[in-house]
Amino acid sequence: MTENLFVRAEMTPNPQTFRFVTNRVLTETPADFKTAQETTPSPLAKKLFGFPWTAGVFIGRDFVTVTKQDWVEWETLAEPLCGLIQEHLESGATVLHDTKAAVASSNDSDDVRVIKQVLDQEIRPAVAQDGGDIVFHKFEDGVVYLFMQGSCAGCPSSTMTLKQGIETRLKEAVPNVREVVSM
Repeated sequence: MTENLFVRAEMTPNPQTFRFVTNRVLTETPADFKTAQETTPSPLAKKLFGFPWTAGVFIGRDFVTVTKQDWVEWETLAEPLCGLIQEHLESGATVLHDTKAAVASSNDSDDVRVIKQVLDQEIRPAVAQDGGDIVFHKFEDGVVYLFMQGSCAGCPSSTMTLKQGIETRLKEAVPNVREVVSM
């Protein structure tokens, strides 16, 4: 017997963003869409950007994060969006076409390998709980450069998370880390 599909809305630390959690795996490779023009790989994101109030869509492993414009309230949007996402999933329509996952480089330094390991095993699962993701960009001159995605992008508490949480943990794991910045 298969488990019934559900989609539920959850608030995130970012008041402009809600996380729509499901009990199905949507993708193994998260995808962030900031404009309707970027949604070609995702019929679901394209559908969500069909609404004029959509400011961003992030598709995680088992959730979709939607960022709205200021002029509309979540009380109006949350329940209909749960229904729309659930209907899309139940129809069997594609959520995200196959995209090439980032390949780990064997040329990574020891520091970069440890940074990526801490991000993947500790930090990314934690921020996914709030509907976001953090992606490694580069490590240069003691500075770790990251991309904040989903609810993390533009969140009022993202600077605190970045400096007090991520930077502190990466400095513990890699003594050569001086600073962590968001791109």
